[in-house]
Amino acid sequence: RPFARQVRVVMAEKKSDCPFESINVAESHAQTQQFNPLGKVPYLVLDGDDVLYDSRVIVEYLDNLTPVHRLIPASGRPRAEVKVWEALADGMADAAGLIRMESMRPESQRNDAWVAKQQSKIDAALAAMSARLGDQPFCVDGKYSLADIAVGCALGYVSWRFPHIDWRSSYPNLAA
Repeated sequence: RPFARQVRVVMAEKKSDCPFESINVAESHAQTQQFNPLGKVPYLVLDGDDVLYDSRVIVEYLDNLTPVHRLIPASGRPRAEVKVWEALADGMADAAGLIRMESMRPESQRNDAWVAKQQSKIDAALAAMSARLGDQPFCVDGKYSLADIAVGCALGYVSWRFPHIDWRSSYPNLAA
């Protein structure tokens, strides 16, 4: 899923020197659960063995570590707009991830109606993103922000896992 990628992009944008460790969650569930009781990535181990988990929490923490190019506005409507974009992108990525997990089940156990429901979320998210973006170059206030990172990561994930979804043709403004 694209959530760890969002954190990596924010780390790069913020010029963080935090070491990155790639793990296979399926093979290292016990290790992952040691740092996140939900057994999910990403998680960020801080000094003193404190741990942050969930990409939304981690990116907000990283954004506040340094004033270098704020990715999340401090307050007001621009902040809310960035967070709405983040929620929309994360929701689309969640639906795509759930479809991916369902596709790994034996065919006789798959729930086609449930997959169709998740696909409808992806379709609705793409349409909403395209409508919200319009002809703007960036998602919020004409500036690169966490909204653009979240959308880019979610679209990248959909492209990687579901190349048959031709969102670029249907939504050229998102492709741009």
